[in-house]
Amino acid sequence: MPLSGKGMLITSMNIDPKHEDEFNLWYDREHLAERVAIDGFIEARRWVAEDADPKYFATYSTAAFSDLSSPAYSQALANQTQWSLENLARFQNMIRVVGRITDSQGQGRGAVLGVVRLRPENVTNQAREALKAAMAPGDQLHIISLHLIESDPVLSKSLTEPDKPNPGAADWFVLVEGTSKAAVVELMETRFKTLGIPLISMGTYRLLWDLAKSDL
Repeated sequence: MPLSGKGMLITSMNIDPKHEDEFNLWYDREHLAERVAIDGFIEARRWVAEDADPKYFATYSTAAFSDLSSPAYSQALANQTQWSLENLARFQNMIRVVGRITDSQGQGRGAVLGVVRLRPENVTNQAREALKAAMAPGDQLHIISLHLIESDPVLSKSLTEPDKPNPGAADWFVLVEGTSKAAVVELMETRFKTLGIPLISMGTYRLLWDLAKSDL
């Protein structure tokens, strides 16, 4: 499996251009390292949109799903630095997903990311099997790996608007990693529109950088 962990936190947001430089400096100099240092966190990866909204996208892998509701993570959320609080307050259109990695196929990681958002309402066994088959990279050129993240609707709350209703809190996210944007887009277009599971959105991102626990 290309992903060794069992849990994933996904965050995505827009930021006003006048605050963008500070936002990126905060993310690169404080935030990623702070999160990866938490017990149970394995790595974090930052992405920027090629053809997607929101503009910024990040993934944080954890050894176990329970690490995303652990005392260590809860303490980190409750004790944000002043710099963090200032930047969090500027997030726009934030998406926050706390989910289980239920499938991860392929070998290795790519620098191009496709994000497929599905809304699993009354998913049939047939649709489940179709999704499982769609997750296999096979011999598709420029496709490296695919991962299925099933959101926890209770834990998937915005940090900026925790009380705001979130109709997509139980959505699933398929992450398609590749080396070519065209190949990633083609795979998403051909495999995930006819599953029998409502498709909410698709978008592409490119890797900015990543940080593993061993890098700290």
